[in-house]
Amino acid sequence: MHEQKYIDREKSWLSFNARVLQEAADETVPLLERLRFLGIFSNNLDEFFRVRYAAIRRLSLSGISGEKYLGGISAQDLIKDITEIVIQQQSESLRILSIIETELEKQNIFIINENEINYDQEEYLKDYFNQKLSPELVTIILNDLAEFPVLKDTVGYLAVRLEMNKNDEIRYAVIEIPMTINRFVVLPSDNEKQYLILIDDVIRHNLKSIFNIFDYKSVSAHMIKITRDAQLEIDSDLSKSMLEKISTSVKDRRIGEPVRFIYDQLIEEDTLQFFLEKMKIVSSDSIIPGGRYHNRRDYMNFPNLGRFDLLYSTNVPLPIPGLSLEGSILESIGKKDYLLNAPYQSYSYVTKFLREAALDPKVVSIKITLYRLAKNSQIVSSLINAAKNGKKVTVQIELQARFDEASNISYAEQMQLEGIDLIFGIKGLKVHSKICVIERLEDEKIMRYGFISTGNFNEATAKIYTDVTLFTSHQQILKDIAKIFEFFDINYRVHRYKHLIVSPHYTRSKFVKLIDREILHALAGRKTFIKLKMNSLSDFKMIDKLYEASNAGVKIQLQVRGICSLIPGIPGMSENIEAISIVDHYLEHTRVYIFGNAGLSEVYISSADFMTRNLDGRVEVTCPIYDQSIKNELIDNFDLAWKGNVKVRYHSYKLDNKYKVRNHHPIFRAQFETYKYYRDKVDVIEEIL
Repeated sequence: MHEQKYIDREKSWLSFNARVLQEAADETVPLLERLRFLGIFSNNLDEFFRVRYAAIRRLSLSGISGEKYLGGISAQDLIKDITEIVIQQQSESLRILSIIETELEKQNIFIINENEINYDQEEYLKDYFNQKLSPELVTIILNDLAEFPVLKDTVGYLAVRLEMNKNDEIRYAVIEIPMTINRFVVLPSDNEKQYLILIDDVIRHNLKSIFNIFDYKSVSAHMIKITRDAQLEIDSDLSKSMLEKISTSVKDRRIGEPVRFIYDQLIEEDTLQFFLEKMKIVSSDSIIPGGRYHNRRDYMNFPNLGRFDLLYSTNVPLPIPGLSLEGSILESIGKKDYLLNAPYQSYSYVTKFLREAALDPKVVSIKITLYRLAKNSQIVSSLINAAKNGKKVTVQIELQARFDEASNISYAEQMQLEGIDLIFGIKGLKVHSKICVIERLEDEKIMRYGFISTGNFNEATAKIYTDVTLFTSHQQILKDIAKIFEFFDINYRVHRYKHLIVSPHYTRSKFVKLIDREILHALAGRKTFIKLKMNSLSDFKMIDKLYEASNAGVKIQLQVRGICSLIPGIPGMSENIEAISIVDHYLEHTRVYIFGNAGLSEVYISSADFMTRNLDGRVEVTCPIYDQSIKNELIDNFDLAWKGNVKVRYHSYKLDNKYKVRNHHPIFRAQFETYKYYRDKVDVIEEIL
């Protein structure tokens, strides 16, 4: 038996983020896309520290070793390991950024600093600073304050040091870098050359103007950033509504405990010590040296400069054959099930479904769960439209959707004003399911139509996240969905479901039964397999069950984009398991579970990963696929990804993210081939017509 049975989930997550960094380093990725992958890497790291690192730190400070929960490593040792990995990754990201900037210069794109501004740029920036940037600046002189100000979570600041003429006094200040303005200022072009400057450097260039009332002999500004514990502390006051409690908790998050302090390593020692002492940051594991610029997540919004040759070409989302956006979508779904695979196919079918339901005189009710919503949500607009048309609209909105709480509170308040019935969840359980059901009166009988998805009902992320959505009029499946909404209302009553697999009551036990059946088939000598696609695999009991299946001879293929605590390919433990991760242009988010069943394959789509929280601590929905053509489509999708030999990495105990070797085979890029698969389906239909 291999001495290591599981991979720590935090290290596995950091390994996933290293795969994102690999995309930034990949010379075959368009140059501006490489910058955006750097931004994604940085944004991911911020969230990691706010959530996972913060949780381990709390465990460490509690005096509990945490080995039981962390796969055999203590919280204290894990914090040290994480810090070491992050410092190395940060260093690598700076190296990659330097290479990208050199390549940009070859493309006549120059990111300059305050010391490289020419006369024409000076005039432009003077006006830009006075008209746009200066009014947004928050500048605080710190020395004489009775109480040090609360620096905002993940916001960038310039720590300013003023050496005064009088008595060589040192004064300190802080300037908040505004998030309301794009971090990159596009400067007037010079012939074919394009220039940009970060607003950090525009501020540095104008320090003399900002501090002109002070008599100083030198001034300097270095960037710092604080990351805070993002845990929500929910008030137990029964007199307050859930909306009030979450709203208050989100506001309190701004004063959460610091878990990471990043600073420009060129900062003066006295300036660094001043800020650390005033902010009461003492743990060396939380103090991380960095470069001149932080918050590289802003590279996700790097201006395209009209250089579409340096971006991925955009694939036009395809139609679903047989499902028209022009006719009645409900009428089509009444005849057969349809599958939407976004972003390969148009997400407009979801909004079309809701818009039609909002206007249809026969529709009497709409029930839907909402988790993360687009900034200007067409989903919410359609639901409000339905309520205005007299439909009974019920929305279960998850107020504790991490980092989307404020947005969801705002949407909840809008919908309440329009008379929509809101359900704010269940104590101790997040609602992570992606379900919708409508009721329509046909010939004095209620008929149901609906959809079930692996991803959020969010038309913005549907352009970059891969997810599948099943449209169906299967009355028994939709009756099960209606029961879930009854559970939201009366959650002490546990329902039984004929078709859906629902967490927290049934998902774990059902998947164990499905794996056990594959084990029995294998032991009986029947050909069988398990193919699982998910975002994360970290539940130890489910991993043990997959090890058991492997030892029984079941061939197991795993596509796990992110955390994978299972160690594949180990003789005597997991020799029949292979595990890959695809990180490419789109974010792989689909959850599909396929069980060979000795030739009678069963296929499921799900909102749940194989994580303890999804199996036992959330409301999740897994739906069986009954339509044979859709089953085949999902199996084809899985196999296309498995065949991929570009952007595919192997999971292993070494966490080394080794690429799948092509071995002289032609390039087969899974996401490109999946788009071609759906385009060919459309072409076939057009030829028939």
